[in-house]
Amino acid sequence: MATTAIAIGTMKVAQVSKPEADFQIFEREIPEPGAGHVRIKVQACGVCHSDVLTKEGLWPGIQYPRVPGHEVAGLVDEVGAGVAGWKKGQRVGVGWHGGQDNTCRECRRGDFRNCRNLKIPGISYDGGYQQYMVAPVEALVAIPETLSDVEAAPLLCAGITTYNSLRHSGALPGDLVAVQGIGGLGHLGIQFANKFGYKVAAIGRGSENAALAKKLGASIYIDSTSTKPAEELQKLGGAQVILATAPSSKAMSELIDGLGPNGKLMVVGATFDPIEVTPLQLISGSRSIQGWSTGTPADSEDTMHFAELTGVRPMIETYPLEQAPEAYARMMSGKAQFRVVLTM
Repeated sequence: MATTAIAIGTMKVAQVSKPEADFQIFEREIPEPGAGHVRIKVQACGVCHSDVLTKEGLWPGIQYPRVPGHEVAGLVDEVGAGVAGWKKGQRVGVGWHGGQDNTCRECRRGDFRNCRNLKIPGISYDGGYQQYMVAPVEALVAIPETLSDVEAAPLLCAGITTYNSLRHSGALPGDLVAVQGIGGLGHLGIQFANKFGYKVAAIGRGSENAALAKKLGASIYIDSTSTKPAEELQKLGGAQVILATAPSSKAMSELIDGLGPNGKLMVVGATFDPIEVTPLQLISGSRSIQGWSTGTPADSEDTMHFAELTGVRPMIETYPLEQAPEAYARMMSGKAQFRVVLTM
């Protein structure tokens, strides 16, 4: 990174000093953007379950101390050398896709989402749990004026993950699409699925989620604590797609028999346990299982424009940056309704 002799001031950051350490609020020098980078004045940053990778040291090669955060909304504060197309004061975001190498085979084929040396904010470099951050220009996302910073932030990970996976799932308007889980990802998945014109079945735990699921756009609610969701889906003809958002491999495994012919289990809820499936379950009905990671900054812009067009919005709880430890604990408790966002 380029350095400057003139210090431009300090900022607050919420950092993790080593794996499994508690968050600490520190003052640091405001960084200067190097060539091909911009400095962002962070306005809001979502607290995502994937931040556990940084907090607990579960991603190989993270250098500490590290500032997490990959759902960043803010303003361009300074541009580094060679940066074109972005100007000071412009509203921008940075999501999970925090830059690519442009040289690996996947990048040369235009498949930036699967870059072999993908950069991730909060993992590869300091993310958005701070008042200012520096990001490579290829990671930037333009934020539409009608979305507030706190609304935009969760769309840069939870939003794009559900929107992008559904639009690439092969389901057509009128198809039965089930969304497993009514949490941070699921509550957005239900909204997007409804706006895509699918017949939406929401799968949740307990009858108390039924009213919310219907309000979000589900036409059917399946309570997994009192019924067998796979059997309920088969009564409806079988799901064309099941979007698995809740990080429970056991729950995902139990849904596979709910797929219709040529049905697909789209896996976006990240967990380390194996999904259990027999070859016969897949062969019978030509079913498939596919994982899906977020997408490129262009996909993020598509997500936000679609949300702007259709009124899809995340449900959020906000915390000031100084309360990052409490915000993270709230997200990890599973009780947040539904995305936690830090404000600066």
